[in-house]
Amino acid sequence: MSWGPVRRPDPSAAVAVAQPRGTTEVTAADDPRLADYIRLRESSLRKQLESEHGLFIAEGDKVIRRAVRAGYRPRSFLLAERWLGSLADVLDAWPDVPVFLVSEKLAEQVTGFHVHRGALASLHREERHQPTDLLGLQRLIVLEDIVDHTNVGAVLRNAAGLGWDAALLSPRSADPLYRRAIKVSMGAVFSLPWARLDSWYAAPAQLAEAGLLTVALSLADDAIDLADLQAELAREPRRVAVLLGTEGSGLSEHWTANAARRVVVPMHAGIDSLNVAAAAAIACYALGPGTQRA
Repeated sequence: MSWGPVRRPDPSAAVAVAQPRGTTEVTAADDPRLADYIRLRESSLRKQLESEHGLFIAEGDKVIRRAVRAGYRPRSFLLAERWLGSLADVLDAWPDVPVFLVSEKLAEQVTGFHVHRGALASLHREERHQPTDLLGLQRLIVLEDIVDHTNVGAVLRNAAGLGWDAALLSPRSADPLYRRAIKVSMGAVFSLPWARLDSWYAAPAQLAEAGLLTVALSLADDAIDLADLQAELAREPRRVAVLLGTEGSGLSEHWTANAARRVVVPMHAGIDSLNVAAAAAIACYALGPGTQRA
């Protein structure tokens, strides 16, 4: 059998993706219609802009889809052409929302960083829960002054993935709807209910008064092994709130002293602690749904 020359696909013969209504091709980085996306790298600028206009930014097609499915209303989309097809159902569901079509190079010029896969969306910010809405749940992860957005996103992703019910954040903790936190969480910030506590000082008492067993991850001298608490809760199930502290110094003395239990993850090789997101994952797994029987 003889074989003829290999026929390679002709790029010019590719089927063009129909542009949704409201699509506008933008070629200038300073176009005022792109104001929501300008200089996303500058956190102080973003916080001011997001606060003033009540918006947040979702990055990547999967995260955009999860945000919209969770009920957040889009303001606009900033997309490279290749995403018009895969996000067609999302764009069709919001025909009046503008779609700004840009090159990936222009997207980087506008935002100031490498845009993951050339897809961004600006969405309306909503405060969906109050602390009192969540205090009756079974398992809460509680963040004290964790200011790194990557760690906040990772902690919430771990909690959601390991079956925990919600998160509470101290007033000074980083914003779960900041772009970096959203990206690291892979959209878990949209599915896991969370709320910001009104008072840092009153938080431990507020949790205890709601009937939650407050568990501080701590290096305190009287901290017990996490496995011992796991065994205790297997015998006598309780509703639990795990308290996590800052990346550097851990939980404050106030939160540590006022927790009902202080627990530690045993460490080896001269290492005395873990990154807060890693510690959260271990605690959520050890004290999660599979370890307690109501």
